[in-house]
Amino acid sequence: MGDKPVWEPIGSSFIQHYYQLFGNDRTQLSAVYIDASCLTWEGQQFQGKAAIVKKLSSLPFQKIQDSLMAQDHQPIPDTFIISMVVGQLKADEDPIMGFHQMFLLKNIQVAWVCTDDMFRLALHNFG
Repeated sequence: MGDKPVWEPIGSSFIQHYYQLFGNDRTQLSAVYIDASCLTWEGQQFQGKAAIVKKLSSLPFQKIQDSLMAQDHQPIPDTFIISMVVGQLKADEDPIMGFHQMFLLKNIQVAWVCTDDMFRLALHNFG
């Protein structure tokens, strides 16, 4: 096998940067979204950088630890990359929970930003 495709390190770098900001200061996530970005968080939809950062900043925990188990990245025409993350998180003193998150990244003026973001906890007890 040769070098990794160019979208792999771009996607991985974005994911690392995103979760570092998410864990340290969620207000700084405004740097990764644009005004046209959309977020679906556990079924709730938010549109625009300000609404997304408001939602993420208002999540009811003080500290969070995440463990990324797997990442997959694929190119999409017109300079997009789709990234899927599977991991575990621990918020405050809550039990560890699995999660899935998908990011659609776009190259705008030599920067990669998130145009679409979907997050779901991986809960198996739907009953």
